[in-house]
Amino acid sequence: MIWQTSRFQIDLGRPRVMGIVNATPDSFSDGGKYFAPGSGLSTVFERCAQLVEEGADILDIGGESTRPGAPPVPLDEELARVLPVVRHAVQLGVPVSVDTYKPEVMQAVLDLGADIINDIWALRRAGARAVVAQHPACGVCLMHMHGEPVTMQLAPMVGDVVPQVRAFLIDSAAQLEALGVDSQRIVLDYGIGFGKTVEQNFSLLARQRELLETGYPLLAGWSRKSSLAVTVATPDVAQRLVPSVAAALLAVERGARVVRVHDVRETVQALNVWAMAMPVNAAL
Repeated sequence: MIWQTSRFQIDLGRPRVMGIVNATPDSFSDGGKYFAPGSGLSTVFERCAQLVEEGADILDIGGESTRPGAPPVPLDEELARVLPVVRHAVQLGVPVSVDTYKPEVMQAVLDLGADIINDIWALRRAGARAVVAQHPACGVCLMHMHGEPVTMQLAPMVGDVVPQVRAFLIDSAAQLEALGVDSQRIVLDYGIGFGKTVEQNFSLLARQRELLETGYPLLAGWSRKSSLAVTVATPDVAQRLVPSVAAALLAVERGARVVRVHDVRETVQALNVWAMAMPVNAAL
């Protein structure tokens, strides 16, 4: 199984680790630790290199926090945050993904050599599908989100979410393929924490194999999500390391081909143990 991207054909025969690079001062996970106002760009550049050294197969750069309640970031501000980081990251020898829903940002980062567009809106914003469809090879990750970041957790989904999420993702991929985008360019993300209750999030993990019926590779983004707080004795995000690694490992064991994580070294180590224990040539 191959994920075709701008510069790389990513072999998904083994699970891949996507390391999160927050080029934003208000991330829920690190509170701007790597992109604090006045700190310059050296810290976030060092973060990119650190994640590659720790074993990240892909870097995912984002300039707008999409945590519940987060306000939108103006286009000019997002471009100012993201473009210097992408310009640096494309020199590091790994595929570069950009987490954005704005078509103007998509076009700008693809022009710089970015490999993947990772869109929480699944290219539903006007002009977004056209940007991806007009590019000859870029990869894309289409995510399911109910509502929008500002209000999504105030009125989460109702009922059995698995068939709803699966139908949405199949339709999103079909619309993109109808524009001429090859299926090998598409990966799907079921959107943990985006307009879903804790129980619904865990039901998606428990029944993740049903989502494999879409026929597309799955990306799982459990890292440090608030649903994992139910497994620890404190709401402190820093205490979600072990649950995050456990969720990533379970997602891979149930068929996910990419895990999007903050804690790259620990996730890579856990996946190495999993791989050593897998029967030779075992199929997922």
